[in-house]
This record gives sequence, C-alpha cells and structure tokens, in this order.
Amino acid sequence: MSNQAVPAACCPSLTERRVPAEAAAALAPAFKALGDPVRLQLLSMIASAESGEICVCDLTPAFDLTGPTISHHLRTLREAGLVDAERRGTWVYYRARPAMLRQLSVLLTVTPAAAPADRPDCS
Repeated sequence: MSNQAVPAACCPSLTERRVPAEAAAALAPAFKALGDPVRLQLLSMIASAESGEICVCDLTPAFDLTGPTISHHLRTLREAGLVDAERRGTWVYYRARPAMLRQLSVLLTVTPAAAPADRPDCS
C-alpha cells in the first residue's frame, strides 16, 4: 500500500455511497492489517503516544512476543500505510499516519439516521 496512493475523494461513508473499486483496493490492505489483534494494539499504542511517536524499545515489552515477531507486525503496519518509521541510531521510532486513519474513519462513519439502536460497547 505504501506505493499506492488512496484517491483523495475516495471515501465518503459506506452508508452514503458505494466504495469505488480503486479505493477499495487501496484501503483493503490497511483493514486487513488491522484484523490482527497485536497489530491493532500496536497501532493504538503508536497513535496514542504522548509525543506523537514511540520507540520500538517501548512497544516490544508490552507483548509476550519475540522482537522479530513484533518487527513483522510493525512492517505489516508500515506496508499498509498506517504508520511511518524513522531509524535513529539503533532504535526505530514509529508514528501513525493521521491522513490514512482519517480515511478509514470516514469510510466507517455511520450517520445517526442510519445507526442501529443498539451499538456494540467497545470498552
């Protein structure tokens, strides 16, 4: 996905109109990447980091996984266009890509008139 740009006007809400094939193909890798619980947690940690970025050295201890496994998940998030990475010495720092997160969010936004009466609780 990192080599594939998401069309700028591709993503009104799913409830407003059909997603064009090109936009669906561009966004599907991001949704697929987020389908893994570890990657979803990693993205949450990265996106909510106080400074806007977080070192891999702070991500790895939060999981009962090996360093190479965490690196694999982070690479998947990068390739899906969800995060950017910057090497500083021996460490890599990760930042969320707000534009991509907004695209995904807008696509999944349901207008109040179309929302079901009973919403799932995410807590």
